[in-house]
Order: sequence, then structure tokens, then C-alpha cells
Amino acid sequence: MPFGQVVIGPPGSGKTTYCNGMHQFLNATGRKVSVVNLDPANDFLPYPCAINISDLITLQDVMEELKLGPNGGMMYCMEFLEKNFDWFEEKLKSLGDNYILFDFPGQVELFTHHNSVKNIIERLQKLNYRLVTIHLVDAHYCTDPTKYISILLISLKTMLQIELPHINVLSKVDLMESYGKLAFNLDFYTEVQDLSYLLQHLDEDPFASKFKELNKALCGLIEDFNLVGFNTLCIEL
Repeated sequence: MPFGQVVIGPPGSGKTTYCNGMHQFLNATGRKVSVVNLDPANDFLPYPCAINISDLITLQDVMEELKLGPNGGMMYCMEFLEKNFDWFEEKLKSLGDNYILFDFPGQVELFTHHNSVKNIIERLQKLNYRLVTIHLVDAHYCTDPTKYISILLISLKTMLQIELPHINVLSKVDLMESYGKLAFNLDFYTEVQDLSYLLQHLDEDPFASKFKELNKALCGLIEDFNLVGFNTLCIEL
């Protein structure tokens, strides 16, 4: 019964860096671990890659042959992997019961409403993989109330879509001071406390204040579900 992590998050959130650091940590503790790259656009892999989707399909080839843009091309790649899951299953057999880190691409649509990634994860579970989602979010989103609400909505929708045990992580917290001053203590953002305080800051923004009722409704939706919270991480430390 293999265990593993489904590592996801927006572009630039540090997924590959996380996988590299986690691979080193698990190796140091004596755990047999393998990293699987499922990002067909990722040609820089700092970790030893046990399985690489680029051996099956690459984003560049799809864009050139099918005349698709990067977003459409990425969706096609995930659909192609889903249809060729037998190839993936055969590759996984060689890893035995190793702990697996699945390094997924960063396109948000893949985890909020497109079903191929969800279907791939469900098929992994049918192979008796016991998985947890690690959803990385760049901590700089906390410095802007509108971006913070956006990332809360993305995190919530991802949790509902993927339907796995789920850990949201604010990455690069060591760089937060360089992004700008936070309006509240860090705990406010990690614990997703009373968002009515955040609405007050939004009302002070000339642009965001135009959507006062919408902002209120979005904050209410997030609080009604009461699912989203964050852990903090600096993978380099």
C-alpha cells in the first residue's frame, strides 16, 4: 500500500522546490522516496526523477503540432495522460511501495473544474495509493486583500474538486517582509479569521470598493464552508 503526496499550486508557488526539499528530507530519515514529474512543461528538475511525463508527451510538442496555446495545451497533456494511464501504471509498478511525490503542473483550471487530474487521482486511489494533497500558495498573496480572497476561493474550490485529505501551505514565508507590510498578524491569514476586518480594507480601495456587495458575499461563502486554513513553510530552512 504505497503512500504519497499530490503537490499542486499556482505557477511560481514552489512546487518543484518543495518536492526537491521533501525528497532530501525523506531520504535523510531513511524513507524510500521517489519523485514523479507530471508537468509536461517543466524541463528543469533539481530532483532525481523516477517517472517523467515528458517521456510520454511534452507541452511544446502539443503546442507545435496542434496549434494550441499553453493553457489549452496543458489541458490536452493531462487528458492524454488520463487516456494513457496504462503507461503510467506500468511505470509506477517499478517503484514498489516507495513514498511518492507527484509534482503536478501549476495551471489552476486543472484543479478547480477540469476533471482529468481528478480522474487520474481517483485511478491512483484504485491502485491502493494513500494520498494527501499539498496545495502551495505564495505568501505574497497575503499582502493584497483582493489577491488573498482570490487564493482563498481557489483553495476552497480545489479542496472540493480533488476530494483528498488536504493541506494548504503558504510558501516562501521568509520573503514576506520584502513583499510589503501585512495589514494583520500572520495568524489572521493562516487561520482565516473573521474576514469582515478584511472587508474594511477592501472598502478603502477605490477599485475594490465598487464591488462591496460581491466582496461581502465571497467572504461569507468562504466562512460558511469553514474549510480553508494555511500552514507556513520555508523549504530552504
